[in-house]
Amino acid sequence: MAGESIWALPDEPELRQAAIALHGARQWSIVYDAHWRIAWLSDAQFANLKHENHAHTSREREHAMAWNDSLFWAMNHQYCLDFGGFVLADLPGGKDELRSVACPEVCVLIDEMTPNHDDVLRTQVIGRQLEDVRVTVDITIIRLRDSLGTFVGAIYIQKPGGDAFTLAAMTAIISPQMVQQMRDTSRAARRPAAILCADLDGSTPLSRRLSTENYFRIMRRWVFSADRSIVNNGGLVGRHAGDGVTAFFLAESLGSESEAARACIAAARSIRQAALTIAEGNEIDPSEVVTRFGLHWGSTLYVGAISTQGRYEVTALGDQVNEAARIEACASGGRTLASKELIERLSKDDAIALGIDVKLVNYFALGALSTATEKARRDAPVLAVCDV
Repeated sequence: MAGESIWALPDEPELRQAAIALHGARQWSIVYDAHWRIAWLSDAQFANLKHENHAHTSREREHAMAWNDSLFWAMNHQYCLDFGGFVLADLPGGKDELRSVACPEVCVLIDEMTPNHDDVLRTQVIGRQLEDVRVTVDITIIRLRDSLGTFVGAIYIQKPGGDAFTLAAMTAIISPQMVQQMRDTSRAARRPAAILCADLDGSTPLSRRLSTENYFRIMRRWVFSADRSIVNNGGLVGRHAGDGVTAFFLAESLGSESEAARACIAAARSIRQAALTIAEGNEIDPSEVVTRFGLHWGSTLYVGAISTQGRYEVTALGDQVNEAARIEACASGGRTLASKELIERLSKDDAIALGIDVKLVNYFALGALSTATEKARRDAPVLAVCDV
């Protein structure tokens, strides 16, 4: 079994064996004992309940029907009847016994329940609603028996709605680290972070020279490589616009402001190298796949996730995001321009690791660049930047 379970494994042999298997498979699951009390929660299930602010309601040896969440039971009337009927079949005291342990929301439905003696129950629950969109979760509950056929408990396994092949196709490539970071930042809050804006410089001539199919293939590889560089350096991929990429390197995730600034610069260098590799692999002149970068620091960024039925992404709001975009637009010719605010976040060790001598860096005003755009001269003319 890889790693220790957050919850202690049950003492009962059959329940312990089931918990070990479910933990090893990283299932979203619960193990109940013969009295339908919680004997074990998987780490994934515990994280889910904690995220939903229900962790305090799921305690060891708490009864399956004692969960006092009026909104949940109100949304899941049929699930309550299905699950309650499955539980009833194993209670010697029948409905009276269930009433003695169930929460009030379940008790009012007990008279409608019919005992279900099947060994497997398949049902569904409606999870929390996002912007009036209901989230469906598939539930499978399996009775466990010992070698004599005596009921000793049950395993409760759940997964997001939808067939497993589709879910696998959606998640096979995505980095678990990235998903965890997105989950951690799903609730919007003030989060200091380094900002990376990158774009292909002068890609229009290349798009005209190549076939649309070939150009699309190259752009897909570039975006894939850029995202990989960001994730590998501990960053969060933001919104893509055309052939541009945005990323955020949170101080809280990387351990310090210096580490976040260092990761941002390292990611930019990795993306640049990836573009050269793509050019070489496709027999394209490297001058046609040049990337420009704008790197900046956001002390007061408001970072959070945007979830819709069509996408799930992290974004950030704040003046510094717009300033980073202005810096990137001025970095024509494949330059990497970083703000003074970002560079001076670097500790001595991190600066040395990047080959930067902070004391010798010369800064210049963004608006003074010959490549400065009209928006840069209007919005951030005195912003101090340097080449890195």
